Amino acid sequence: MNSNLAVLIDGDNIPSAHVKEMMEEIAKYGNPTIKRIYGDWTNPHLSKWKKLLLENAITPIQQYAYTTGKNATDSAMIIDAMDILYSEKVSGFCLVSSDSDFTKLATRLREAGMQVIGIGERKTPTPFIVACDKFIYIEILRNQASKKEDINKNDKTEESIDKITPRVIKLLSTTIRDLSDEDGWAFLGDVGSLIQKKEPNFDSRNYGFEKLTPLIKSIGSFELEQRENSKSRHKLIFVKNKEKRTSKAKNR
Repeated sequence: MNSNLAVLIDGDNIPSAHVKEMMEEIAKYGNPTIKRIYGDWTNPHLSKWKKLLLENAITPIQQYAYTTGKNATDSAMIIDAMDILYSEKVSGFCLVSSDSDFTKLATRLREAGMQVIGIGERKTPTPFIVACDKFIYIEILRNQASKKEDINKNDKTEESIDKITPRVIKLLSTTIRDLSDEDGWAFLGDVGSLIQKKEPNFDSRNYGFEKLTPLIKSIGSFELEQRENSKSRHKLIFVKNKEKRTSKAKNR
């Protein structure tokens, strides 16, 4: 992927842990040509970031807290984001924060045709999440880091994994129905894209699955079919809602 991204991090509102995993995740969506983090670097609570900034080539932007109770970092990020937007050097933004104050910024950037990816903790308010094209929870990246390091933290990992509820199953089934052909089949890639539009924070990793395919398989309410792809050696996966048995069929 050749699209250039501007990564803007709210240092006052994001933990420094697993920034490496965060940057690896961002790289999946484009080339992070601009990487900046905002905060008052005279404040001791940001000291953990300093070494990580050098390791990940992130530029710190000093923003003094002129007034108690007011977040000057928000204003600095928003001003920089608009400057970057008008410079036409990027085609997308990654806003790293759990603060709903960036909701309007995400909306404005998308209105300008920018792709907007949000990264934040699970406590992030819904308005900011839905203002993004895609929203990724930091806790999921933390789980992945734990698996890579082979650390036995099953109790903590489970706390960050959502249960597959009837609402999730309904989201999948209605999306498949929205895209299905006359026989009820829908291309799984299109299903994933439409779900992302409906719910930007939907991620199979939230439920403990690396990809959408194994998540759907685990539910048992859907049929999967692989088809040959004339343009590639990789097969195409199609999905279909299983037909519900009628009461007459059950009584036979």
